[in-house]
Amino acid sequence: MHQEQIQEVLQEVKKVVVGQDRMVNRLLIGLFTNGHILLEGVPGLAKTLTVNTLAKVLKLDFQRIQFTPDLLPSDLIGTMIYNQQESNFEVKKGPIFANIILADEVNRSPAKVQSALLEAMQEKQVTIGETTFLLDRPFLVLATQNPVDQEGTYPLPEAQVDRFMMKVHIDYPTKEDELEVMRRMANLQFSAQINPILGKEEIFAIRDKINQVKVAEPLEKYIIELVFATRYPSQYGLKEEAKYIQFGVSPRASINLNLAARAVALLDGRDYVLPEDIKEIAEDVLNHRIILNYEAEADHVNSRDLVKTLLDKIPINKSVAYN
Repeated sequence: MHQEQIQEVLQEVKKVVVGQDRMVNRLLIGLFTNGHILLEGVPGLAKTLTVNTLAKVLKLDFQRIQFTPDLLPSDLIGTMIYNQQESNFEVKKGPIFANIILADEVNRSPAKVQSALLEAMQEKQVTIGETTFLLDRPFLVLATQNPVDQEGTYPLPEAQVDRFMMKVHIDYPTKEDELEVMRRMANLQFSAQINPILGKEEIFAIRDKINQVKVAEPLEKYIIELVFATRYPSQYGLKEEAKYIQFGVSPRASINLNLAARAVALLDGRDYVLPEDIKEIAEDVLNHRIILNYEAEADHVNSRDLVKTLLDKIPINKSVAYN
Protein backbone atom coordinates (compact mmCIF):
# COMPACT_ATOMS: atom_id res chain seq x y z
CA MET A 1 0.00 0.00 0.00
CA HIS A 2 2.77 2.44 0.98
CA GLN A 3 4.69 1.61 -2.17
CA GLU A 4 1.69 2.59 -4.29
CA GLN A 5 1.28 5.88 -2.40
CA ILE A 6 4.95 6.75 -2.87
CA GLN A 7 4.64 6.12 -6.62
CA GLU A 8 1.54 8.35 -6.69
CA VAL A 9 3.53 11.12 -4.97
CA LEU A 10 6.26 10.83 -7.62
CA GLN A 11 3.70 10.97 -10.43
CA GLU A 12 2.05 14.08 -8.99
CA VAL A 13 5.38 15.88 -8.65
CA LYS A 14 6.29 14.96 -12.25
CA LYS A 15 3.21 16.82 -13.45
CA VAL A 16 5.11 20.02 -12.69
CA VAL A 17 8.80 19.16 -12.26
CA VAL A 18 10.80 17.67 -15.14
CA GLY A 19 13.99 15.66 -14.81
CA GLN A 20 14.76 16.15 -11.12
CA ASP A 21 13.98 12.59 -10.02
CA ARG A 22 17.11 12.38 -7.86
CA MET A 23 16.23 15.57 -5.98
CA VAL A 24 12.65 14.37 -5.36
CA ASN A 25 13.99 11.00 -4.18
CA ARG A 26 16.29 12.72 -1.66
CA LEU A 27 13.47 14.97 -0.42
CA LEU A 28 11.29 11.91 0.23
CA ILE A 29 14.16 10.17 2.04
CA GLY A 30 14.48 13.22 4.29
CA LEU A 31 10.74 13.30 4.91
CA PHE A 32 10.53 9.60 5.79
CA THR A 33 13.61 9.62 8.05
CA ASN A 34 13.02 12.93 9.84
CA GLY A 35 16.14 14.42 8.25
CA HIS A 36 16.63 18.01 7.07
CA ILE A 37 18.12 18.60 3.62
CA LEU A 38 20.33 21.29 2.11
CA LEU A 39 19.88 21.73 -1.65
CA GLU A 40 22.71 23.42 -3.53
CA GLY A 41 22.67 24.41 -7.19
CA VAL A 42 22.84 27.36 -9.55
CA PRO A 43 19.67 29.44 -10.01
CA GLY A 44 16.87 28.14 -12.20
CA LEU A 45 17.19 24.40 -11.50
CA ALA A 46 13.68 24.12 -9.98
CA LYS A 47 14.81 23.72 -6.37
CA THR A 48 12.09 25.99 -5.01
CA LEU A 49 9.50 24.71 -7.50
CA THR A 50 10.18 21.09 -6.51
CA VAL A 51 9.82 21.74 -2.78
CA ASN A 52 6.67 23.82 -3.38
CA THR A 53 5.14 21.07 -5.49
CA LEU A 54 6.04 18.32 -3.00
CA ALA A 55 4.44 20.34 -0.21
CA LYS A 56 1.19 20.48 -2.18
CA VAL A 57 1.23 16.69 -2.64
CA LEU A 58 1.58 16.25 1.12
CA LYS A 59 -1.31 17.14 3.41
CA LEU A 60 1.00 19.19 5.62
CA ASP A 61 1.33 22.84 6.65
CA PHE A 62 3.92 24.55 4.49
CA GLN A 63 5.80 27.83 4.78
CA ARG A 64 8.33 29.39 2.43
CA ILE A 65 10.78 31.83 4.00
CA GLN A 66 12.95 33.97 1.73
CA PHE A 67 16.17 34.56 3.65
CA THR A 68 17.55 38.10 3.18
CA PRO A 69 20.37 40.08 4.85
CA ASP A 70 17.87 42.15 6.87
CA LEU A 71 15.91 39.16 8.24
CA LEU A 72 15.70 38.95 12.05
CA PRO A 73 15.32 35.87 14.27
CA SER A 74 11.90 37.17 15.34
CA ASP A 75 10.82 37.17 11.67
CA LEU A 76 11.46 33.44 11.74
CA ILE A 77 10.32 32.17 15.15
CA GLY A 78 7.92 34.91 16.22
CA THR A 79 7.88 37.55 18.94
CA MET A 80 5.95 39.07 21.85
CA ILE A 81 3.45 41.78 20.93
CA TYR A 82 1.83 44.16 23.42
CA ASN A 83 -1.97 44.08 23.39
CA GLN A 84 -3.20 47.53 24.47
CA GLN A 85 -6.78 46.40 25.02
CA GLU A 86 -5.79 43.55 27.32
CA SER A 87 -2.73 45.38 28.74
CA ASN A 88 -0.50 42.35 28.35
CA PHE A 89 1.96 40.73 25.96
CA GLU A 90 0.82 38.08 23.49
CA VAL A 91 2.84 35.62 21.48
CA LYS A 92 2.78 36.06 17.71
CA LYS A 93 4.15 32.86 16.21
CA GLY A 94 6.43 33.05 13.19
CA PRO A 95 6.47 30.99 9.97
CA ILE A 96 8.68 28.33 11.60
CA PHE A 97 5.46 26.84 13.02
CA ALA A 98 4.70 24.58 10.05
CA ASN A 99 5.45 21.00 9.04
CA ILE A 100 7.60 21.77 5.99
CA ILE A 101 9.82 24.85 5.91
CA LEU A 102 11.43 25.99 2.70
CA ALA A 103 14.38 28.14 3.76
CA ASP A 104 15.15 29.78 0.43
CA GLU A 105 18.75 30.96 -0.01
CA VAL A 106 19.61 30.25 3.61
CA ASN A 107 23.13 31.64 3.12
CA ARG A 108 21.71 35.14 2.51
CA SER A 109 20.94 35.76 6.20
CA PRO A 110 23.31 36.58 9.08
CA ALA A 111 24.45 34.13 11.74
CA LYS A 112 21.72 34.96 14.31
CA VAL A 113 18.94 33.98 11.91
CA GLN A 114 20.74 30.83 10.78
CA SER A 115 21.33 29.92 14.43
CA ALA A 116 17.62 30.33 15.24
CA LEU A 117 16.68 28.06 12.32
CA LEU A 118 19.27 25.41 13.18
CA GLU A 119 18.25 25.40 16.84
CA ALA A 120 14.65 24.73 15.82
CA MET A 121 15.89 21.93 13.53
CA GLN A 122 17.86 20.29 16.31
CA GLU A 123 15.59 20.82 19.33
CA LYS A 124 12.22 20.68 17.51
CA GLN A 125 11.11 23.54 19.75
CA VAL A 126 11.15 27.35 19.86
CA THR A 127 11.38 29.73 22.81
CA ILE A 128 9.58 33.08 22.57
CA GLY A 129 9.94 35.26 25.64
CA GLU A 130 9.77 32.86 28.58
CA THR A 131 7.57 30.28 26.87
CA THR A 132 8.82 27.22 24.99
CA PHE A 133 6.66 25.85 22.16
CA LEU A 134 7.05 22.38 20.68
CA LEU A 135 6.99 22.34 16.89
CA ASP A 136 4.43 20.18 15.14
CA ARG A 137 5.51 16.79 13.81
CA PRO A 138 6.65 16.02 11.22
CA PHE A 139 8.98 19.02 11.06
CA LEU A 140 11.23 19.19 8.04
CA VAL A 141 13.53 21.98 6.87
CA LEU A 142 14.48 22.02 3.20
CA ALA A 143 17.05 24.76 2.69
CA THR A 144 18.36 26.00 -0.66
CA GLN A 145 21.79 27.50 -1.15
CA ASN A 146 23.12 29.33 -4.19
CA PRO A 147 26.85 28.63 -4.85
CA VAL A 148 27.02 31.49 -7.36
CA ASP A 149 27.36 35.16 -6.41
CA GLN A 150 28.74 34.70 -2.90
CA GLU A 151 29.21 38.44 -2.31
CA GLY A 152 27.21 39.55 0.70
CA THR A 153 26.36 36.01 1.80
CA TYR A 154 26.91 34.31 5.14
CA PRO A 155 28.11 30.74 4.54
CA LEU A 156 26.81 28.21 7.07
CA PRO A 157 29.53 27.11 9.52
CA GLU A 158 30.65 23.50 9.07
CA ALA A 159 29.45 22.52 12.55
CA GLN A 160 25.96 23.77 11.72
CA VAL A 161 25.86 22.25 8.25
CA ASP A 162 26.40 18.89 10.00
CA ARG A 163 22.82 19.12 11.30
CA PHE A 164 21.51 18.60 7.78
CA MET A 165 21.06 14.93 7.03
CA MET A 166 22.10 15.43 3.41
CA LYS A 167 23.55 18.09 1.19
CA VAL A 168 22.26 17.43 -2.31
CA HIS A 169 24.00 19.00 -5.29
CA ILE A 170 21.60 19.75 -8.13
CA ASP A 171 22.99 19.48 -11.67
CA TYR A 172 21.80 20.94 -14.96
CA PRO A 173 19.06 18.95 -16.75
CA THR A 174 19.74 16.80 -19.80
CA LYS A 175 19.00 18.16 -23.29
CA GLU A 176 15.78 16.12 -23.47
CA ASP A 177 14.59 17.32 -20.05
CA GLU A 178 15.40 20.95 -20.80
CA LEU A 179 13.52 20.70 -24.08
CA GLU A 180 10.44 19.50 -22.16
CA VAL A 181 10.88 22.27 -19.56
CA MET A 182 11.10 24.89 -22.30
CA ARG A 183 7.97 23.60 -24.03
CA ARG A 184 5.97 23.59 -20.79
CA MET A 185 7.07 26.94 -19.43
CA ALA A 186 6.88 28.70 -22.79
CA ASN A 187 3.16 27.88 -22.73
CA LEU A 188 1.68 30.79 -20.77
CA GLN A 189 -1.47 28.77 -20.11
CA PHE A 190 0.34 25.77 -18.62
CA SER A 191 -1.23 24.65 -15.36
CA ALA A 192 -1.15 21.31 -13.56
CA GLN A 193 -3.75 20.07 -11.07
CA ILE A 194 -1.86 18.73 -8.05
CA ASN A 195 -3.66 16.21 -5.86
CA PRO A 196 -2.67 15.67 -2.20
CA ILE A 197 -1.59 12.06 -1.59
CA LEU A 198 0.11 11.64 1.79
CA GLY A 199 -0.80 13.01 5.21
CA LYS A 200 0.74 12.81 8.67
CA GLU A 201 -0.58 9.33 9.49
CA GLU A 202 0.75 7.83 6.25
CA ILE A 203 4.16 9.50 6.75
CA PHE A 204 4.45 8.15 10.30
CA ALA A 205 3.42 4.69 9.04
CA ILE A 206 6.17 4.78 6.40
CA ARG A 207 8.66 5.84 9.09
CA ASP A 208 7.67 2.75 11.09
CA LYS A 209 8.27 0.62 7.99
CA ILE A 210 11.76 2.10 7.57
CA ASN A 211 12.49 1.25 11.17
CA GLN A 212 11.80 -2.40 10.31
CA VAL A 213 14.18 -2.50 7.32
CA LYS A 214 17.08 -4.80 8.18
CA VAL A 215 20.77 -3.88 7.89
CA ALA A 216 23.07 -6.91 8.04
CA GLU A 217 26.03 -6.67 10.40
CA PRO A 218 28.66 -6.66 7.59
CA LEU A 219 26.90 -3.63 6.09
CA GLU A 220 26.75 -1.89 9.47
CA LYS A 221 30.51 -2.41 9.73
CA TYR A 222 30.96 -1.16 6.16
CA ILE A 223 29.28 2.12 7.16
CA ILE A 224 31.67 2.42 10.12
CA GLU A 225 34.63 1.74 7.80
CA LEU A 226 33.56 4.53 5.44
CA VAL A 227 33.18 6.94 8.34
CA PHE A 228 36.55 6.06 9.92
CA ALA A 229 38.30 6.30 6.54
CA THR A 230 37.42 10.01 6.47
CA ARG A 231 38.95 10.48 9.94
CA TYR A 232 42.09 8.35 9.53
CA PRO A 233 42.64 8.11 5.75
CA SER A 234 46.32 7.14 6.07
CA GLN A 235 45.37 3.97 7.95
CA TYR A 236 43.26 2.95 4.95
CA GLY A 237 46.00 3.46 2.38
CA LEU A 238 44.51 6.77 1.26
CA LYS A 239 47.77 8.72 1.53
CA GLU A 240 47.00 11.03 -1.40
CA GLU A 241 43.57 11.88 0.01
CA ALA A 242 44.91 12.31 3.57
CA LYS A 243 46.75 15.51 2.69
CA TYR A 244 43.46 17.18 1.73
CA ILE A 245 41.26 16.23 4.72
CA GLN A 246 41.37 18.54 7.73
CA PHE A 247 38.57 16.86 9.70
CA GLY A 248 36.60 13.68 9.05
CA VAL A 249 32.87 13.22 9.45
CA SER A 250 31.03 13.26 12.78
CA PRO A 251 29.04 10.37 14.34
CA ARG A 252 25.91 11.92 12.78
CA ALA A 253 27.25 10.61 9.46
CA SER A 254 27.07 6.92 10.45
CA ILE A 255 23.59 7.37 11.95
CA ASN A 256 22.24 9.17 8.90
CA LEU A 257 23.95 6.83 6.43
CA ASN A 258 22.23 3.90 8.11
CA LEU A 259 18.84 5.65 8.07
CA ALA A 260 19.15 6.90 4.51
CA ALA A 261 20.22 3.48 3.18
CA ARG A 262 17.15 1.94 4.81
CA ALA A 263 14.94 4.56 3.17
CA VAL A 264 16.55 3.84 -0.22
CA ALA A 265 15.77 0.14 0.27
CA LEU A 266 12.15 0.85 1.20
CA LEU A 267 11.64 3.17 -1.79
CA ASP A 268 12.97 0.31 -3.91
CA GLY A 269 10.40 -2.07 -2.42
CA ARG A 270 12.73 -4.07 -0.13
CA ASP A 271 12.83 -4.68 3.62
CA TYR A 272 16.62 -5.19 3.67
CA VAL A 273 19.59 -3.02 2.71
CA LEU A 274 22.00 -3.87 -0.11
CA PRO A 275 25.56 -2.51 -0.46
CA GLU A 276 24.34 -0.52 -3.46
CA ASP A 277 21.90 1.37 -1.22
CA ILE A 278 24.75 2.62 0.96
CA LYS A 279 26.86 3.56 -2.07
CA GLU A 280 23.97 5.37 -3.74
CA ILE A 281 23.35 7.69 -0.80
CA ALA A 282 26.89 8.02 0.64
CA GLU A 283 27.88 11.11 -1.33
CA ASP A 284 24.85 13.11 -0.19
CA VAL A 285 25.27 12.11 3.47
CA LEU A 286 29.06 12.55 3.69
CA ASN A 287 30.05 15.36 1.31
CA HIS A 288 29.18 18.32 3.57
CA ARG A 289 30.67 16.68 6.66
CA ILE A 290 34.21 16.26 5.31
CA ILE A 291 36.13 19.46 6.06
CA LEU A 292 38.93 20.09 3.59
CA ASN A 293 42.05 22.22 3.99
CA TYR A 294 43.45 25.01 1.82
CA GLU A 295 45.58 22.56 -0.14
CA ALA A 296 42.43 20.84 -1.41
CA GLU A 297 41.06 24.19 -2.56
CA ALA A 298 44.34 24.99 -4.31
CA ASP A 299 44.32 21.62 -6.11
CA HIS A 300 40.59 21.93 -6.99
CA VAL A 301 39.70 18.83 -4.97
CA ASN A 302 36.19 18.70 -3.49
CA SER A 303 34.61 16.45 -0.89
CA ARG A 304 32.37 14.72 -3.46
CA ASP A 305 35.46 13.47 -5.30
CA LEU A 306 36.87 12.16 -2.02
CA VAL A 307 33.67 10.27 -1.22
CA LYS A 308 33.78 8.60 -4.64
CA THR A 309 37.39 7.55 -3.95
CA LEU A 310 36.37 6.11 -0.57
CA LEU A 311 33.61 4.06 -2.19
CA ASP A 312 36.06 2.73 -4.78
CA LYS A 313 38.83 1.84 -2.34
CA ILE A 314 37.09 0.69 0.86
CA PRO A 315 36.02 -2.97 0.43
CA ILE A 316 32.70 -4.07 1.88
CA ASN A 317 34.08 -7.30 3.35
CA LYS A 318 36.92 -5.57 5.21
CA SER A 319 37.02 -6.86 8.80
CA VAL A 320 36.56 -4.32 11.55
CA ALA A 321 38.45 -4.47 14.81
CA TYR A 322 36.51 -3.12 17.77
CA ASN A 323 38.20 -2.52 21.10
